Amino acid sequence: MAGFRSLARQVRDPRSDLALRRYSLRKCLERFAPYGHRATWDHLCVRHGIGPEDRSPDPARLMRALDELEAARAVWLGYEAGFAERRRREKYDGLRRPGTFDDWHRRTWGGHGVARCEDPAVHPWEPLAEVLRRLITALEAEPGTVCPVCAGAEIRWRQDLGCAPWSGPVCTGCGIVVPQPVLTPGALAKARGARRRDLASVA
Repeated sequence: MAGFRSLARQVRDPRSDLALRRYSLRKCLERFAPYGHRATWDHLCVRHGIGPEDRSPDPARLMRALDELEAARAVWLGYEAGFAERRRREKYDGLRRPGTFDDWHRRTWGGHGVARCEDPAVHPWEPLAEVLRRLITALEAEPGTVCPVCAGAEIRWRQDLGCAPWSGPVCTGCGIVVPQPVLTPGALAKARGARRRDLASVA
């Protein structure tokens, strides 16, 4: 199975058929897709003017989309290297059992779905690398009360997420499933309370 870098070389190969280059870019998202596969593809298509079903897109647009994806991957790989080093130090110091933060990190190892968007058509507009930098900054800081990506305060608890964890806080502004470790207990309680109020208003 081809890795991300091998697929990226196929996207860049001017001798390849455009349909194959587009296919290779889609396959890159099986290795690294911060918003999830469909939402990351939608993001790249919108930002770089690629028709989602266009089999022969402008190669310059494909290259710009790949450049954005690679820049974001470099940011995430740097974070993962730091995370792995921290865990080695903790194990050396006798801290063998990972905490809640590490549970979240294990589910996003490799960067797939790290800022998952439940609705593939609702995602942040900013470049992927910038979104990941904001998220990493929040992960390395004290928990806050707003979305770490868009600073939106409207966060709703969802019980029907498409993959594990099957429930969690979702930003109504940028659409990401907000990592619970970046939110204070009060912010999480507020998100759950907002969901209960929404259910009550429907009833």
